[in-house]
Amino acid sequence: MSSLTTVGAAHLPKHRAWLRLGPLTWLVSPLLVLLAWTLVAQSGRYSEQLLVPPAVVWDTFNDLLRSGELLEHIHFSLSRLGIGFAFGASAGLVFGVLLSLSKTVEVYCSPLFHTVRQIPSIALIPMFILAFGVEETFKVLIVTKAVFFPVALATSEGIKAIPRSYFEVGKIYRLPLRDLIADIVFPAAAPPILTGIRIGLSRAWMVLVAAELLAADSGLGQMIEMARQMMRIDIVMVGVGVIGVIGFTLDYGFRLLEKRLFRWKTR
Repeated sequence: MSSLTTVGAAHLPKHRAWLRLGPLTWLVSPLLVLLAWTLVAQSGRYSEQLLVPPAVVWDTFNDLLRSGELLEHIHFSLSRLGIGFAFGASAGLVFGVLLSLSKTVEVYCSPLFHTVRQIPSIALIPMFILAFGVEETFKVLIVTKAVFFPVALATSEGIKAIPRSYFEVGKIYRLPLRDLIADIVFPAAAPPILTGIRIGLSRAWMVLVAAELLAADSGLGQMIEMARQMMRIDIVMVGVGVIGVIGFTLDYGFRLLEKRLFRWKTR
């Protein structure tokens, strides 16, 4: 048994080195999907109206880009995401701190908080439309809700995981609450807090697109819905692809930020 373990350990570095061959290995799976898509589209089994070839989708993407329509929809979607994310993340940080440091807040608010956070944001869209209409307020609030709960939960759990000795040091130096939070609480709980923010951002992006699909006059979700009604599957696929790329970019950017801020964890 030990010899097998030794052999496996000996081959593991080589396997990992093979996975790291070149900086463009991440392109393998997208290229394979693109190849399969092209072959199926050319096989003639499906109508071109249902399965648009990649070349046609690429031409449509360039047309939308040159006309400025695609950039306009992206602008509206990202603006809503930015405003809602700022409100949700800020409120989540404040509430998470109160939930973890105040027994009163925990006793009175914790049951309701943990109940409401179980409700999918998409399920609240009809209620938000009835309450706030289909204007920008509804979309910003649904994004705020999607961000608030992951950030608040990550902040609360991260602070509760801080060793009690950290707070005892603060008491010894008689730090005021503001300095205690800024100098001890946030630095110690920063990794889980950033993870919660990243998760909240990803959820908010998905919820925003769903809200735009249901009720919007602009944004990537609205562009997809209008294209669906007109049976422009090429525009639908452009919208889906752009949504995926933006979501990946946002998530990957936060991952890079986490690695940069917490490089000491990998040493």
